Amino acid sequence: MTPAFDDAFICDSVPAELMDKVWAAGWRHFGRYFFRYSSQQANDGSIQTITPLRIDLVPFTLTKSQRRVLSKNAGLRWEIVPAALDDDLRAMFQRHKQRFTHNVPEELETFLGPDPATGPCECRMLRVFDADRLIAASFFDVGQQAASSIYGIFDPDERKRSLGIFTMLLEIQHCRDTGLRWLYPGYATHEPSAYDYKKQFRGTAWLDWSTGEWRSLLP
Repeated sequence: MTPAFDDAFICDSVPAELMDKVWAAGWRHFGRYFFRYSSQQANDGSIQTITPLRIDLVPFTLTKSQRRVLSKNAGLRWEIVPAALDDDLRAMFQRHKQRFTHNVPEELETFLGPDPATGPCECRMLRVFDADRLIAASFFDVGQQAASSIYGIFDPDERKRSLGIFTMLLEIQHCRDTGLRWLYPGYATHEPSAYDYKKQFRGTAWLDWSTGEWRSLLP
């Protein structure tokens, strides 16, 4: 049986090698607020089991559908830079959040803190452009051997491009190119949910709360 818990703490700065251990133990963070929890209530009132995920970047290979996403967006320009918030990102976030009907996030700072450049660890930003127009962005932290996705946004008018998958694939590519071993894409649930897309990446494992071991989800 999965143990039930809801843990949290506040921390201003965490060294890269310690962030690797924090993520491996199932923790995430929004700004200075670190948390992990084993269950949540779904919109229909049922209880869902929270499942931390991580992708082993060594065996990772693309699926046919992921190759199609890359091909569809081959003409876009993208860059990875130190994370910093600006009015263009905040405006796109306001459009992006209109997709949600439950647990609607208030502002981008909820996930990143007021200034992600100040910690608690190194945070990088991926920006995607169609010509000069910003159409997607994602934010991820970097440790010594691992990285962790924080949040991704995109222009709802471009939803047919599968930009959420596209930015995750670019994060994976960047992590592999820089010699990292793991990417933590965030939480999903054992039960079907809107987060099932995170389970479709080869090399993905899930954290067994009862043993503390990572178990393979996909070959």
